[in-house]
Amino acid sequence: MIKFAYTILYVEDVVKTMGFYQRAFGFSEKMLAPDDSYGEVASGETILSFAQKSLAKSNLRGGFIESDLSKQPFGIEIGFTTDDVAETIRQVVAAGAILIEEPKTKPWGQKVAYVRDLDGFLIEICSEMN
Repeated sequence: MIKFAYTILYVEDVVKTMGFYQRAFGFSEKMLAPDDSYGEVASGETILSFAQKSLAKSNLRGGFIESDLSKQPFGIEIGFTTDDVAETIRQVVAAGAILIEEPKTKPWGQKVAYVRDLDGFLIEICSEMN
């Protein structure tokens, strides 16, 4: 059996980024490496992980494209569902996220908004699909 277990975001400061996700979404720390180079937050069924860019570079000989707030976001997003999109957006922006798109109701009834985190990763905050 194959199961989607985690997503790892490559960031400059693992502790700072984990703190943002804990404040913004109420997630709890699952683990943090002794040297702060890797950490995980419990975010539901799937683990959200963070690795220092230097650690990621040591794992990938060919390198990678770094997320950068001064550039357009990657063509991928992290999605979180909530019962109250507007309140979650307020909370996330208060924690330091940048609002990209205000909440909008899609033709199929789902409410969707977008922010970028401290490292520039795109986050969709939305209601459950009906």
